[in-house]
Amino acid sequence: MKVRQAHFQDGLSRRQIAWDFGISRDSVAKKLAYSEPLGCRRTASIKRPKLDAFTGQIDQWLAEDKVRPRKQRHTTRRIFERLRDECGFGGGYTIVKGYARARKRSGKEMLCYCRIRRGMRRPILVKRMS
Repeated sequence: MKVRQAHFQDGLSRRQIAWDFGISRDSVAKKLAYSEPLGCRRTASIKRPKLDAFTGQIDQWLAEDKVRPRKQRHTTRRIFERLRDECGFGGGYTIVKGYARARKRSGKEMLCYCRIRRGMRRPILVKRMS
């Protein structure tokens, strides 16, 4: 995105962009030709065979946490411990961590700074859709 911004908004030449970012001119041309980055894109959803049976329970705990005070909410470590002790979960911590963090972040609003002109920024509010 920074390459496209440097070309279309800042008006830099392809050669100058290649020099500034330390990439080849062919890579610059490729990045300018496509709005989406090339490479591997996930076509199917992530399969979590050990965790899929417990996602409903995690979602329920996180939904209950929304009305609780901040200090009383579940941490990712606590979610993993409860799954292991109360529900008999046999998987690892990292798969629980990835799922719980993704669920906590989904639907949140965040403040992004959008550069209008060189050196000037304007805050905009963006709602995350995933």
